[in-house]
Amino acid sequence: MLTLADILEALSGRRPAQPELEAASVQRVEIDSRQVTPASVFIALQGEHRDGHEFVWDALARGAIGVIAERKIGDLASQVTTFDGQNLVIPLGASLIPLVFLVENSLGALQRVAGHWRRRFTVDVVGITGSIGKTSTKELVWSVLRQRFNTLKSEGSYNNEIGLPLTLLKLTPQHQRVVLEMGMYAVGEITQLAELAQPRIGVVTNVGPTHLERLGTLERIAQAKAELVQALPADGWAILNGDDPVVRGMASQTPARVMLYGLTPDCDLWASGVNSHGLKGISFWLHHGEDVIHAKIPLLGRHSVHTALRAAAVGLAEALTWQEIMDGLQTVAGQVRLVVVAGIRGSTLLDDTYNASPDSVLAALNLLSEMGGRRIAVLGDMLELGEIGR
Repeated sequence: MLTLADILEALSGRRPAQPELEAASVQRVEIDSRQVTPASVFIALQGEHRDGHEFVWDALARGAIGVIAERKIGDLASQVTTFDGQNLVIPLGASLIPLVFLVENSLGALQRVAGHWRRRFTVDVVGITGSIGKTSTKELVWSVLRQRFNTLKSEGSYNNEIGLPLTLLKLTPQHQRVVLEMGMYAVGEITQLAELAQPRIGVVTNVGPTHLERLGTLERIAQAKAELVQALPADGWAILNGDDPVVRGMASQTPARVMLYGLTPDCDLWASGVNSHGLKGISFWLHHGEDVIHAKIPLLGRHSVHTALRAAAVGLAEALTWQEIMDGLQTVAGQVRLVVVAGIRGSTLLDDTYNASPDSVLAALNLLSEMGGRRIAVLGDMLELGEIGR
């Protein structure tokens, strides 16, 4: 497990000689002091509304054995051992633990520690990006890979410069695969995430107007998403949506092998005969080379066939059998973004309010059109669309 010695080595470049730090195993790394439990390390980050440095004492009171912070907090340095980047400063009568690491930038320190820890392992990493479908794809890829491998995944939508390193710090020698979402708000961010995670497989779902307000044009969004496939090694796999011309074009931007998925026979893995069975899922035929497999899976809406194709493609890239792939597609733990909720008087609510975009709304409306009975669509605002949202 990660230890305080590992953190000090990552931040200073040298391994400490103190046995206490080698033996101090870190059970959790938290950015919310309320989640701190004994043997945790707390990262004090400057948030949009609150400053994590306000909660350092709270984290220590809850049993944190380490804190990463950008500045001294009150008289903390007179009571608790600190590491100032060069030396351990131990107050008279204090023990080595808890240990406060004083750094110039807490987020940068978190990323350095995560990158250092990631490089300790030879585990294969799957990175997933795209305008929509990242979380659903991550869950289904994890469901497929865990049929054979001990697989770690990012929780929820932990897909940014904070969430991804927190996931990497959960790596243990028992893990054989890691599945990570990679989101972005600007060009260059996925490059940074890929440098930390070192993915061998990259999946791109699509390129759409999500975050258009921040990036300005679809071309800029495509440029940012392509950073994942550009970062892959030559022996890796770029798994690309062959039905999206922009994503298909990324095949020329990667040194890795390319696997196209989609609904046309010119893709390496493709689906035909897609049928939606309403709330009972979808069925389709999978084609890969000479293999033709019939699948029926518990995902909602015809658009979910692309999610299934991505997960199957990762399974093929990892040399799983069709039986393993199909078992994984069948055992996904529920719908991720479009959730079915029982309403009043026997009604059914399809909730797609999770970070909706024009593409996801169209998919939800298509599913609604396949339902029986009276149908009502209630639409709210979609943010970060720039001029096209007006």
